[in-house]
Amino acid sequence: MAKRIVVDPVTRIEGHLRIEAVVENGRITEAYSAGTMVRGLEKILIGRDPRDAWAFTQRVCGVCTTVHALASVRTVEDALGITVPKNAELVRNIMYCTLMVQDHVIHFYHLHALDWVDVVSVLSADPVETSKIARSISKWPKTSPAYFKAVQDRIKTFVESGQLGIFANGYWGHPQYKLPPEVNLIGVAHYLEALEWQKEIVKIHAVFGGKNPHPNYLVGGVPCSFNMDEVNAINAERLNLVGRLITEAIQFVEHVYIPDLLAVAGFYKDWASIGGGVSNYLSYGDLPTRSYNDIDSFKFPRGAILNRNLNEVHEVNARDTEEIKEYIAHSWYRYTGGDGTGLHPWNGETQLNYTGPTPPYDYLNVDEKYSFLKTPRWKGHAMEVGPLARLLVAYAQGHEEVKEVVGEALARLDVGPEALFSTLGRTAARGLEARLAVHWLKGFYDELVGNIKAGETRTFTPDKWDPDTWPQTAEGVGMTEAPRGALAHWIKIKDKKIDNYQLVVPTTWNGSPKDPKGQRSAYEEALIGTPVADQNIPLEIIRTIHSFDPCLACAVHLYDPAGKHIQNIRFY
Repeated sequence: MAKRIVVDPVTRIEGHLRIEAVVENGRITEAYSAGTMVRGLEKILIGRDPRDAWAFTQRVCGVCTTVHALASVRTVEDALGITVPKNAELVRNIMYCTLMVQDHVIHFYHLHALDWVDVVSVLSADPVETSKIARSISKWPKTSPAYFKAVQDRIKTFVESGQLGIFANGYWGHPQYKLPPEVNLIGVAHYLEALEWQKEIVKIHAVFGGKNPHPNYLVGGVPCSFNMDEVNAINAERLNLVGRLITEAIQFVEHVYIPDLLAVAGFYKDWASIGGGVSNYLSYGDLPTRSYNDIDSFKFPRGAILNRNLNEVHEVNARDTEEIKEYIAHSWYRYTGGDGTGLHPWNGETQLNYTGPTPPYDYLNVDEKYSFLKTPRWKGHAMEVGPLARLLVAYAQGHEEVKEVVGEALARLDVGPEALFSTLGRTAARGLEARLAVHWLKGFYDELVGNIKAGETRTFTPDKWDPDTWPQTAEGVGMTEAPRGALAHWIKIKDKKIDNYQLVVPTTWNGSPKDPKGQRSAYEEALIGTPVADQNIPLEIIRTIHSFDPCLACAVHLYDPAGKHIQNIRFY
């Protein structure tokens, strides 16, 4: 008998997401992903100075903050024909890699690990045996029996108090947890360590961008200067701090994150055949080693893969108005041309049109509109974006660094490349990407220091900063790869002001509702066929959804210039 189950809200994500799934004979046969937040940032930007757009768009998210600013300054630079200095490109790469590494570590330990690690199980772990296992998989110094006993006692205190604190509301004891108590104890110990570590690495953002979250950016370069003898500039002391933080990050990724990832994955190899989802992958690419305009120099290459065919990578052109279009057949918006119309972002519209049920309600009307996310398509195809897509595009293009880390991981897990197309593969890809990014971070830092020593300190291009030099109309696109996937901003400038601005974020690609053809997007498709052991405790749904690391664009209350509400949506 079919049963429709609802997970709302999906927790341990950024934003608000509702999943409805139909379960028959213990497996999911249909799924619906609904973003239940309003976003209208594009309307707020109209009429503003394009050079200020980054400060607004960066606030669309409190997690992947720096990449929205990066996409925004790039879209203005693209529209106006601005090329930034080499040092500015390096600083941007350093900021980018810092976010990538921090975000992936946070996702694994604090958002996703508890889908695999049974916290309460650590009470029965043997600290001596835990120490032996930890020493066998890593050179990390915190591996003594006394250390793990202290962590165990800490969890015991939580349990005996009846308040698990940060570990409350888990599905502890679920039959699908497979780790031995000792491995669970290692996972919980490193969960706590990662909380401390992650707040240190983001000091790199404070050095180059003044603060974190939401570090400062600048159209035409970066808002920082280098002078080894000036206390108010980035001097030798600050550069040495960055170098130390990078070294510590390498150690944490290599000796904590990667060993834990492989240890956990070894007990869940069955998930290498679950959660594959759509068979198409999209990457905009990033991390230029020469110039952002030279896509062949990107560490993460640009391209698309269709039908899991790793023998062919298709070119991607975000400026082609026929390639990327957004649809609203099942989204709470309206288009001037009608609901069946697909619009390229340069011609995009943000017109709210909530037609959903009145709260409280049991289910969404999924035959009609059921989400605040639009539905983007690349040449009509539903695409998955994110770490897996980036690694697959790079792997298919023969990038040696990517092939090396992927091949090593597959060999250690004793699985084939087909295992990548899964929930487990998606989770593993994020860790492997962090391993790549943390070493690239060191490389970009070393190159920057070398430039400074050679006397090259320029970080800004003043050309075209004056609006009087701008054309009457211009349009641009700024592309990057957020931790969660392909991110791009499109802008139209008219009379020195923003005439239209559209963002298509990673979770819009992955978490959107069906398109007019009925094609599912990545979340929905990945859930099809997923086994559900207990329909009242759908841990399996959470595992696959968390493998994408959902980050729905933050809600925005819309006002007119006089402060009047334009539209108010309430969800209970």
